Amino acid sequence: MVRTGFRLILETQPDLEVLGEAADGVTCVEMARRLRPDVCLVDIRMPRLDGLEVTRLLAGPDVADPLRIVIFTTFDLDEYVFGALRGGAQGFLLKDSGSALLIEAIRAVASGEAMVSPTIAARLLKHITGRSGGDPAPGAPAPLGSRDNCGLTERELSVARLVARGRTNQEITDELSVSLSTVKTHLASMQGKLGVRNRVEIAAWIWENGALQTGRSD
Repeated sequence: MVRTGFRLILETQPDLEVLGEAADGVTCVEMARRLRPDVCLVDIRMPRLDGLEVTRLLAGPDVADPLRIVIFTTFDLDEYVFGALRGGAQGFLLKDSGSALLIEAIRAVASGEAMVSPTIAARLLKHITGRSGGDPAPGAPAPLGSRDNCGLTERELSVARLVARGRTNQEITDELSVSLSTVKTHLASMQGKLGVRNRVEIAAWIWENGALQTGRSD
């Protein structure tokens, strides 16, 4: 019944099409690999295989051609959030976020952006800004990189901080008064320096290393 409700919501949009439904994690992985959807909408707790493992199998660091994953769940524990983002998810939404945010998240992730529920983003920011010693937030995995800047320039750090705050490429362009191509160049450079694959992992590096404080831009 829940899946039917989501399908009805999504299929009211002229640019969205539901390719299939899976009742458990194993079936989800099989169908996703066969159908190759633009976005997979995955729950955390599913029979046979949970959403974190599904995400790792479809979008994890060892996947050659990863799919885009949006986690959509009622469970917002920090360990789930960090586990999903580290596993390759580009979106993490709570089911009480509403249909409008769900649709927005699917479109954003399909276009290469990222989306995290505002309440989760606020909590992640609170974990960072509320810690004095820079220790990882409860439930967070080990940092993606060392606590130096991994060779990032001040401008790249400025872009990364805005990514961590959920800004889109266009919003970063407007805020920093640079071109869209410049933002994309900085993102590609940061991915190489940090050894990450997408903007969500860039944001995770910022969160985990306590690097949200503002800095000088060069």
